[in-house]
Amino acid sequence: MTIHERIEAYLQGDKVNYDLELEKHVNNWHHDEKKPRILLHSCCAPCSTYSLERLSHDVDITIFFSNSNIYPRNEYYRRAQVQKEFIDQFNLKNNTDVKYLEAEYKPNEFVKMVRENNLEQEREGGKRCTACFDMRLEEVAKAAIEYGFDYFGTALTLSPHKNSQVVNAVGYEVQKIYNVSFLPSDFKKRGGFYRSVEMCDEYDIYRQCYCGCVFAARDQGIDLVEVNRQAKEALCKK
Repeated sequence: MTIHERIEAYLQGDKVNYDLELEKHVNNWHHDEKKPRILLHSCCAPCSTYSLERLSHDVDITIFFSNSNIYPRNEYYRRAQVQKEFIDQFNLKNNTDVKYLEAEYKPNEFVKMVRENNLEQEREGGKRCTACFDMRLEEVAKAAIEYGFDYFGTALTLSPHKNSQVVNAVGYEVQKIYNVSFLPSDFKKRGGFYRSVEMCDEYDIYRQCYCGCVFAARDQGIDLVEVNRQAKEALCKK
């Protein structure tokens, strides 16, 4: 199946309340007195805020920073650094033991995937984003198997700009390929997004002005030279 065929399948899926699906898993863990190991993909610290608050006391959770779509390179390293710092602060404040794992940064592979599938001109939130979800969730699933996790999931569903129906549909399709369970979610529910904004203020977390990829940034008129300058300056201060 080509990436375009997979995307069409994702877009045609039935609408599901994935927040309730997540709650069913949590209730089952409580009933069975289990604390599963979960590898949760995070695109940035802000998206991991409420996601960790929701899950960290019920599971053994590791944040997986796998985001080769982020451009420029200094912005990638800035977001990774902010993610690590937030986890440290969150653990200290909440007496938790959230861990951090980072994938290799391979921006050329992301750009190659986009161009080979003629997705450069797709709108933000369209088929290019779906292909990006597919690429990253496959990497999360592979890592979950390699490191022995019970589930893989993503904090992408916290963003109001990400279609949770599509993100979860991608996750379930990836689950069919790899021998590890996908954890459904819709973290924007229950006021999750608004809580994330509050937590960004509480922890003084950097909130980026664009999702990450060069194609969307250019469409939005983002000054990538200025983004790179600010990211480099922030990294130097660390």
